Amino acid sequence: MSADVVTFGETMVLLEAASSGPLRYVDSFTKRYGGAESNVAIGISKLGYQSLWMSKVGEDEFGQFLIQKIRGEGVNTDYVQTYQGAPTGLYIKEMRRPGDQRVTYYRAGSAASFFNKEDLNEQQIASAKVLHITGITPLLSESCSEAVFKAIDMAKKHNVLVSFDPNLRFTLMGRIGEEKAKQLMRDIAAKSDLVMPGLDEAEWLYGTNDEAEIAQTLFAEGVSKVVIKNGGEYSFYAEAKGEQGRVPSFEIKQIVDAIGAGDGFAAGVLAGILEGKSLQNAVHFAAAVGALVVSSPGDIEGLPTRAEVDAFIEQKEGHSGGVLR
Repeated sequence: MSADVVTFGETMVLLEAASSGPLRYVDSFTKRYGGAESNVAIGISKLGYQSLWMSKVGEDEFGQFLIQKIRGEGVNTDYVQTYQGAPTGLYIKEMRRPGDQRVTYYRAGSAASFFNKEDLNEQQIASAKVLHITGITPLLSESCSEAVFKAIDMAKKHNVLVSFDPNLRFTLMGRIGEEKAKQLMRDIAAKSDLVMPGLDEAEWLYGTNDEAEIAQTLFAEGVSKVVIKNGGEYSFYAEAKGEQGRVPSFEIKQIVDAIGAGDGFAAGVLAGILEGKSLQNAVHFAAAVGALVVSSPGDIEGLPTRAEVDAFIEQKEGHSGGVLR
């Protein structure tokens, strides 16, 4: 069965401190997992669509854990390879004090960084409706960067929509430097159909926080849809040959864990587009997904089902989210 959304990139095992304070005083951890692309794939699956995630994991227990868990969420993992020459990546989340979370990555030279263009499956990309890319993958290694551009070429060849979330990771830019990384992100954005940066990311990439100006720059390069997230306030949307505007975010009384909210938002936008919603209503739907994600701990635990999103919108606004088109 072909997937609605195909994506690829690194997913790591997360060890989350079970108590607050510096890690030297923490004796136990909760094992979770997370990766921007697999988060989106899981989000898509939970919202009722087919998703496929490609990657490499180590030939180790953590690698098997990732495949088992992600497949268990309804994602096609048939094209995830085990790689003997490197371990599965790992990151550790430290809770210093309420509101102060710190993340340490152990991902240099991980199995996923050895992913290359030969690992792509053109048939799966060709039969998909969306190829979703993030800016994390091309920073992992030169072979990963080549794979990103090759995948985009495959998608373009088969008229598959290319979605790009920069998802900037400055700690990964040391390999090539910030200026080259900025140009790399802009090159990928220019080849995409839908670009979904945060406002701070867009400002770093394009030198302005004027959302309409950023959108026009992207439209001039051939992008057709732009969505710019501005935290918990609103999201800006614009189409090259259509309307533009802002969609307010949903108010949340308590943010439990903001990590993964952007991936949930991206899944919501893509699900809305797959359903045939207008871009405005797709963003509105995605805002509800993001709000639900920040209300739960972990990267994927809070990703909602379609029924949960509709119920949330109905509760907040007094109407069924399902009627939005």
